[in-house]
Amino acid sequence: MSSHPPATTLPSPTALRALRRRAWVLPALLLALAAAFALALAVGSVAVSAAELWQIATGGDAGMAGDIVRSLRLPRALAAAACGGLLALAGALMQVLLRNPLADPYVLGISGGAAVGALLAMLVGAAGLLLELSAFAGALAAMALVFGLAHGEGSRTPTRLLLTGVIVSAGCGAAVSFILAVASEQSLRGMLFWLMGDASTASRPGVAVAALLGGLVACAPLARDLNLLARGDGTAQLLGVPVVRLRLVVYLLASALTAIAVTTVGSVGFVGLVVPHLIRLAFGNDQRLLLPASALAGATLLLLADTAARTVIAPAQLPVGVLTALLGVPVFLFLLNRHR
Repeated sequence: MSSHPPATTLPSPTALRALRRRAWVLPALLLALAAAFALALAVGSVAVSAAELWQIATGGDAGMAGDIVRSLRLPRALAAAACGGLLALAGALMQVLLRNPLADPYVLGISGGAAVGALLAMLVGAAGLLLELSAFAGALAAMALVFGLAHGEGSRTPTRLLLTGVIVSAGCGAAVSFILAVASEQSLRGMLFWLMGDASTASRPGVAVAALLGGLVACAPLARDLNLLARGDGTAQLLGVPVVRLRLVVYLLASALTAIAVTTVGSVGFVGLVVPHLIRLAFGNDQRLLLPASALAGATLLLLADTAARTVIAPAQLPVGVLTALLGVPVFLFLLNRHR
């Protein structure tokens, strides 16, 4: 009696290409983030050499350069990178949730709620932790309002969520305009900088860094179901995906990530719109790769933008949201032209 080896199923050429792509994309993006981080720590009014950076990283005493890096540049760089990753990850989740590749994490009114909360705190003279708590409370209130109003026959559809978010955003915009109109001249500049995005006051980046890591861990087991959800609710339900519960989890997770980012660095637009869409165009729509790749690319983009914001017209500083908008507007128009 002859014995035959068990038959094995070889991966298709498409699957092999996807595996090879996944093998190098994330390490390459991680190296790009490390290079952007080193650049952010090195450049500024006081240049820090590579040798000094190594000495600081290994715990040595680099004198004034060490104090500048540890007390000023390191917290700001961590905050910018973490918030860029949060916004890009939230954008990728929102684009799956709404099945719209041009969706933005601010589309559901979370940024507007945080802006109202922060500006109210500034109006009464609050700063520091109270300002951050007020912004986060405003974001949570907007999230609860959108979720409470976007109810229909059995589930919250993408269209209903989108329309409700647009309405809530418009209301928050009106409230922001009213607050700016009645604010004093002393507090008006700080309000405008916060509205345009400003990482210079982010002295506690630990919350944003922990939120980014936690968000990536939370997204990992959801990636397969999100791939099915991207094909439509009917297909996902036939394959055993709890669509209503998954939508709720994704909405709450994306809203929380956006709220933490806005609370930390203010309103920074276009990162959550442009980065996930470009990653999808370059590497496909597999959420197992798209979500972590978007987080790494978003972190790199906002870190580079913040580095440019504090060095382009030094010693003056630009709001980082201005630079991301200057980059995002032409890219957004290019993407719209492709979809036309």
